[in-house]
Amino acid sequence: MKELKVIFMGTPDFSTPVLQKLIDNTSVVLVVTKPDKKIGRKQILTETPVKKLAKKNNIPVITPEVIKKDFSVILNTPADIIITCAYGQIIPEEILSYPNLGCINVHASLLPKYRGGAPIHFALINGEKETGVTIMYMDKLMDNGDIIAQKEYKIKENDNVGTLHNELSILGANLLIDTLPSIINKTNNRIKQDEAQVTYAYNIKRSDEELNFNDSGKNIINKIRGLNPWPLSNFKINNIEIKVISAHFKKENVSKPKEVIINKNEFGITCKDGIIYLDEIKPFGKKNMKVKDFLNGIKKEDYQNKEIGK
Repeated sequence: MKELKVIFMGTPDFSTPVLQKLIDNTSVVLVVTKPDKKIGRKQILTETPVKKLAKKNNIPVITPEVIKKDFSVILNTPADIIITCAYGQIIPEEILSYPNLGCINVHASLLPKYRGGAPIHFALINGEKETGVTIMYMDKLMDNGDIIAQKEYKIKENDNVGTLHNELSILGANLLIDTLPSIINKTNNRIKQDEAQVTYAYNIKRSDEELNFNDSGKNIINKIRGLNPWPLSNFKINNIEIKVISAHFKKENVSKPKEVIINKNEFGITCKDGIIYLDEIKPFGKKNMKVKDFLNGIKKEDYQNKEIGK
């Protein structure tokens, strides 16, 4: 497949295993990624992971601010196929219709479930037992194109966004390389998505991060896993935001939800059907810490029996 000329479009860490596989197996002639972004407290201008990998391999890179307005370089670059993975912008029809073999996308869900930008997060938040990756043709609608190939992944109880992200990025890269020969030969599957089965996983909003302790313990733990390690779930107590990295649930009879219970080195919060015990947290303005260390640095009476959200 080394003769296959590929334009690759992607941005975050999730995209880099796909790009690396393409570098190893095809001829990547151009990489398109999002512009450099200021990151962290010091607002350091930082290249995307995809841009760093492309530069390391001496591949030309463009970083259009708005791809719909700036795509002439793509159309002037001879290529057989365009492959995208978590690029982060809607791709105009002029690009979709450009290459002979079409535009192919690597998506981190079993489409038609979880179309959108946060499929890994919502698979965990919703307590799915299985997810996977899809190789698909792109069309003008979001994650709407025909399915070429899929690979399932059984979600483990200890999976969070970080671990699932890593598993699916490798799974997607391998599946793409396995599928490319059939795309080149035009012998691949082309399966219409079942619109009756469509669900969406839009990008996580700030309001999605807040934990609801009126909910069941299972749902709360799923949300904590589904937002760890980014952007992290949170709650407020004494008007201070605390982000939750990890926690566990014990089913117990409780008088009411949203109440803080402190026992020795345990920090628990009652919910609908038991108690959520925090294991690791990030108090506002501080580093990640074990709950034991947090309790050693506070007056426990300021938190005991307080209600979450006040």
